[in-house]
Amino acid sequence: MDPTPQSHPILAYVLSRLPSLLPASPTLSTPRARDIEQPSTPRAPSGAAEFDLVSRMPGLRHPSVLSAMSRAVADVSYARDALRLLGRRPDHELVDSAHAFLRAHDGKQPHAASAEEEDEKVEKSREVVRLDEAHESYGGLLREAEERLESVYRLAMKGRDMVDAGRGGGEEDTGVVDEEVVRVLREAEEGKVVERVVLADRQLRHLPEPFGRIRGLLVLDVSRNQLKAVPDAIGGLEHLEELRLASNTLVFLPDSIGLLSNLKILDVSGNKLRSLPDSIAKCRSLVELDVSYNVLAYLPTGIGQELASLQKLWVHLNKLRSLPSSVCEMRSLRLLDAHFNQLRGLPAGIGRLAALESLNLSGNFSDMRDLPPSIGDLLGLRELDLSNNQIHALPDCFGRLERLERLRLDENPLAVPPKEVVAGGVGAVKAYMARRWRDARAEEERRGAAAAESPRVSTPKEWLVRSVSSLGSWVSGAAGQQDKAAAEEDAYLQQNL
Repeated sequence: MDPTPQSHPILAYVLSRLPSLLPASPTLSTPRARDIEQPSTPRAPSGAAEFDLVSRMPGLRHPSVLSAMSRAVADVSYARDALRLLGRRPDHELVDSAHAFLRAHDGKQPHAASAEEEDEKVEKSREVVRLDEAHESYGGLLREAEERLESVYRLAMKGRDMVDAGRGGGEEDTGVVDEEVVRVLREAEEGKVVERVVLADRQLRHLPEPFGRIRGLLVLDVSRNQLKAVPDAIGGLEHLEELRLASNTLVFLPDSIGLLSNLKILDVSGNKLRSLPDSIAKCRSLVELDVSYNVLAYLPTGIGQELASLQKLWVHLNKLRSLPSSVCEMRSLRLLDAHFNQLRGLPAGIGRLAALESLNLSGNFSDMRDLPPSIGDLLGLRELDLSNNQIHALPDCFGRLERLERLRLDENPLAVPPKEVVAGGVGAVKAYMARRWRDARAEEERRGAAAAESPRVSTPKEWLVRSVSSLGSWVSGAAGQQDKAAAEEDAYLQQNL
């Protein structure tokens, strides 16, 4: 539940230096008071992750900086303590069951005898749904807090007022951003060549329409701002090759994005996108597409049909339940990261991704239960992460993945291969599955040879055809004999006459 150093390093550092509202011991029945304005004195970093963070951001150890950052994440701190009291997040199956139960009983009148029991079940299901929604909201809160802390630190190190920094900046920042935007647009209107525009980390709330008229623009980076929308005019950037919109608050992308036929890199990670426009498949030059850290429930059906040049696709940390079969048409794809979704399997034709080298399917938990046989056709695969799923057996064709160098299978109820083989590492797993593959092929060949040597067993249709043919021959023979006898009788009568 708490942020991890890998995903939210700054937030994890700050929260680890704050006291908790929870009781210090089981004997205390009420939370102890604390002052969020006065966090504990900065202490030495612990662990490699914190050492790396502090070496990159040395100001974190300054009391005034830590104080400002603590105020900036007060909401996260209180939410964390509240969730600890509520309990861990329920698993997907329990949440799905709760939703199904509530839908089935919506507006339904229970029998008088079981009304009390039914009401209790309904209330428990609602509690499960509410707890899951609370944890979901907390996840979004963590992402926003990490971005806010980066801004707070940046402003604090510039000597800005700590109170304003904790609140996310004031009018001065907006003015600076406006001046920069005006400068860029003025240069473009004056006829100057503008190929790169980098406006990241400027708390930009609005991207003006005139940006779509900077015809020679090749790179546009407006990451880590507060953009809620991208103007339709973005489609006018016909030469644009790199568009970075990460870590904003976008809820949709305009259909005009499909006009960016020269776009090679598109990064929209860390937003609030619920879907992608179908027109994204028209960006035929795309080489890298990052849509991670959103709330996508599905990908466009035809997304892979025209993205023949795509080499890297990141869709992790969304709510995807399946991948469209058109993904299997991305013949240039080398990396596919789909961890932490709700995938229930892979498309049957996944083996057509002949160039795939890295595949991450970890963290789909109770939803991911098996792999399609075509996974054995990924002969170029070097890295595969299947950890934290519910896979019981690897398919025998897994033994064909001879180039596999890194493999993670932990936290799966595997029976094939057995635990002792998995413990031996990727080499042991490859050897075990290769033997199963050879044995399976040998068994198929043995059955084929046995079938070829054994007397042929007729099907009912073949038997009927042969029977009719034999009957026809017999009838033809009998008719011939009758004709011959009749002719001999005629000759005898003629002779007597």
